[in-house]
Amino acid sequence: QVQLVESGGGLVQPGGSLRLSCAASGSIFRIYAMGWYRAAPGKERELVATITISGGDTNYEDSVKGRFTISRDNAENTMYLQMNSLKPEDTAVYYCNADVRGGSSLIHYWGQGTQVTVSS
Repeated sequence: QVQLVESGGGLVQPGGSLRLSCAASGSIFRIYAMGWYRAAPGKERELVATITISGGDTNYEDSVKGRFTISRDNAENTMYLQMNSLKPEDTAVYYCNADVRGGSSLIHYWGQGTQVTVSS
């Protein structure tokens, strides 16, 4: 079994910054693609950013390009999302996900989410 635990959310003023972390633990042989998603109140969950196993390829939703940076530390089984120049419309619950091989199976896991609120 694998667990993904997000942290780093909170309340921040517009223009501020936060750094989210997603730590994976459990029976992990290898973590492949990872990503961040978010769900704003009354809206469906949407993709924010993804990163490949090597970290060499990243992909961002248009509204966060130039403001958010996704990264990962494979030695620590941890992924990060640096969020700068935050806007009220970034307010959402942020979830991490990962494709994890523990044994013979490749399973897609989700974290429980962390709340980010951007407000003055």
